[in-house]
Formats: sequence, C-alpha cells, structure tokens
Amino acid sequence: MTSDSNDIEFRSVAKRYGSVTAVSDISLGVPKGAFVALLGPSGCGKTTCLRMIGGFEQPSAGMVYIGGQPMNGVPAYRRPVNMVFQQYALFPHLDVEQNVAYGLKQMRPRIAAAEISRRAREALEMVRLAGFGKRRIHEMSGGQQQRVALARAIVNKPKVLLLDEPLAALDKKLRTAMQIELQSLQRELGITFMLVTHDQEEALSMSDLVCVMNAGRVVQIGPPQEIYDRPANLFVADFVGKTNRIAATIEPGANAVRLANGVGLAKPARANGTAGAAMVAFRPESISLVRDDTATLHGTVTHRIFLGSSVEYSVEVDGLGDFLVTADRRSLDESDLAEPGERIGLRFDPNAMHVFPA
Repeated sequence: MTSDSNDIEFRSVAKRYGSVTAVSDISLGVPKGAFVALLGPSGCGKTTCLRMIGGFEQPSAGMVYIGGQPMNGVPAYRRPVNMVFQQYALFPHLDVEQNVAYGLKQMRPRIAAAEISRRAREALEMVRLAGFGKRRIHEMSGGQQQRVALARAIVNKPKVLLLDEPLAALDKKLRTAMQIELQSLQRELGITFMLVTHDQEEALSMSDLVCVMNAGRVVQIGPPQEIYDRPANLFVADFVGKTNRIAATIEPGANAVRLANGVGLAKPARANGTAGAAMVAFRPESISLVRDDTATLHGTVTHRIFLGSSVEYSVEVDGLGDFLVTADRRSLDESDLAEPGERIGLRFDPNAMHVFPA
C-alpha cells in the first residue's frame, strides 16, 4: 500500500540499459503539493527518474506510483502528469493559444471548442500572459516562451508537473525572475512540482525538499536548510554549495580532531566517524579573517574576488593548502579588506565543521 499523503512514490526502483545501471534501488515518497528538486551531477539518474514518472521510461525493477495508483506499464498520455522540457517543444506553426490548447484538443471525450478556448485563456492568465494568445511563438522572448510551455503543461490540471531543467536556457537575471514565478505558480495551483536540476542555487532557493542523487542513488533528502547545514556525507557537503576539505584524524578516546598540520580542534557533537582518518569540511562563510591572536590558523591571502555584497578570498593556509573564505561586506569597511600577499589569521567555531570518515 502507498501513503495517502504522497503524490509520487518509488518502491525499490531500478533502471538498467543493458549492462549500465542508471538508477539503483531507489525508494522515496513525494508529499502532495510539495515542490521537490532532484539535484545531482550529470549522469546521476535524476532525469531517468523524471522520465519514469512521466511514462517515457519504464522501470527495470520496482514500482512507481502516482496518486496511490501503480504506473508501471501505463503510457505517458494516460498518466495524470505533464512535463515542461528544457527546450520547451512548442509548435512554431501554431499561435500561443493554439499551443496551450493542443493537449485539450487531444482529450477524449472531446471538449467543446468554446471550453477549450476558455481554459487556454485561463492558463495564460495564470502565467501572466493574458492578451498574448494570438502571438506567434517566434514573436515571444525566451522567458515568455517558457511561460507558454508552463501554461500548456498546467491547462490539463495534472496531479504532478515535471520540470526538466526548464530554466537552463535563460540568462541569470531572467532565470531568477522565473524561479520566483514558478514558486508563486506552484503555491497558486497547489499541485506537486518535481524539478530536475544540476544548479545548487536553483534547487535550494525554489524547493520544499531537495533530493540529492549520485551514481543512480539518493544520498540525502530533506529541506534545503538541512541539506546545506547538515550534509549526510562528504559528497553532499562538496556538491551542495562551496566547502573547504581538510585531511584530519579523529583521536582515539578523545573529543578532538587533529588537522593534517597538527592543529587540534574540539570534535563537534554531530561529527561522523570513529577514531582514525577523517575529512573535515568547512563552509567558506563560517570562517572569519582576523588580525589578532584569536586565530586558529594562519596563512597568506593569494586572491581577492569582489562580488558586490560579499568578498571571496583564497588563503594559502600553513600546512593545509588553499582555503576559500567568504566575508559579508556589511560587516566590513574598505580598511578591513585583506590584500593579496597579506599574512592573515583564520578563526572559526569548531561546531561549524563537518567531520566525515576518510
């Protein structure tokens, strides 16, 4: 039995292409009305999962459920889902309203022409394109075409909307605007959105739940803040956001971690692993540059990158190599900025570090 609270469920799902395993033994549930991001590097299996939900691929093993109903063997056009592709797949010979109405015209029993037109115009209003129905596709900007594709996908009122990197072709400013539009639309419709992306910022900023994948498996699933602040392993810490990695040793019988250069730090309560070789991970924003004796480590600034609201430094730390440090400019004035070549101290709270088995 599937959970009544889930719109999508995978039960021990695998997908193989000959000798290649694209997805391996995935079990997960997606709550009704959630905005979920499948995040991971190229080839991790996230798009294959999306295609199995959409009906474009069938599992080699396991079961896929949508709305509590088994979907194995059910063709794509009989599933209560719609999909927005990266390239939008709009018909250039049809105008905007005809593109949006296309799916309604294929439905059986047939829908009256007046009802089709009304629902198409309603969908265009939802994506802020009222009055654009008679425009040709080539007359629309990239962001407008993306919204046409969204209107076409939601006009059938699906249980689940699948988004396959739909913002990848947009420039950064428009992509940010469309992220906000998608969040607003999802809240307005109240249906489940599942987004595939390799963009960490996109996943963290848009979704209620982030499902991090690697090598065909789910390695962690949880709210964005949990994924960022409490990564389950070194892969998640490395892939989601920026991090500094340091070889270390967890000392036997002591609540201490000794870094590769011999500096000892108190072991945080949530540290993973028992005594022995370990890897320590620090977020760049958890490190402060200081010019006093409160520093834990010392090094030389090699690069400074001005980012507007923040400054990124590369610091060559004695005995440990390069560190990335992010400083919020609201806490600095021009006289506080460290210069390349300057000797500087690094201070951080040991509780901000993540410790993983090597």
